[in-house]
Amino acid sequence: MIIKYIKVKTALSKSGLKELDYSLNPYLGCAFSCPYCYAPMFTPNEEASENWGKVIVVKENLLDVLKKEVKTIRKGVVGVSTITDPYQPVEAIKKLTRESVNLLLENGFRVSIQTKSPLVIRDLDIFLKYKNKVDIGFTVTSLESQLEPNAPPPKARIMALRKLSENGLETWLFVGPIIKGINDHEVLKIIEEVSDIKTRIIFDSFHYYKGLKFKEGSKEWWNKIRDEILKLCKKYYLECHEEREDWVYEKRKYYKPLF
Repeated sequence: MIIKYIKVKTALSKSGLKELDYSLNPYLGCAFSCPYCYAPMFTPNEEASENWGKVIVVKENLLDVLKKEVKTIRKGVVGVSTITDPYQPVEAIKKLTRESVNLLLENGFRVSIQTKSPLVIRDLDIFLKYKNKVDIGFTVTSLESQLEPNAPPPKARIMALRKLSENGLETWLFVGPIIKGINDHEVLKIIEEVSDIKTRIIFDSFHYYKGLKFKEGSKEWWNKIRDEILKLCKKYYLECHEEREDWVYEKRKYYKPLF
């Protein structure tokens, strides 16, 4: 893994997602390099985007910039992160995500975290201090790690999800992308695995972006999968939502610098 450093002029970016006001990405590039990921196409650093999974760019002055922005920008919901995993291995050393989340929360912002890493448990002390202003979500696409060989084991993510939920934090599980013939047979198993955890479930099918090797499934296939998921969620009294398609395509707007 090659680590590069850059200086940035902005920390927070406008988010295209309706449930988020801003996004914050402490790093560019992602060590997990999942094959279905759209992020390389929207990463504003050529070296990281063209060497996905091999080059990680650290925003070395991020905290200095963020300290100024939290005092001047309208309060809102910040998604951490949107084009990289905020708790990938480099975070264990640099701690930019930890310090950024703390800065945001202590200055009145709400933070929504999405990760595939149990490293997020390290920051439980901060989350508990601002329990009503933070939610943490994990992505799990498979229980067998076939789709994400470089990411932490799915069972470790579920254990972390359980611990956060048991501590009274708002949590959610993103089951997706669901890909026809690849991981669609595992979806119900994943939901059953977390059926005893107080957590919300969000699910979605795979949406094609140029350069990705997978194909979108048919409408008939998806309707069947969706109905099976909703039926199982009802059985376990789980709050369960399909991620709306217009939200998915809004991800194209994830990285819009404020300045």
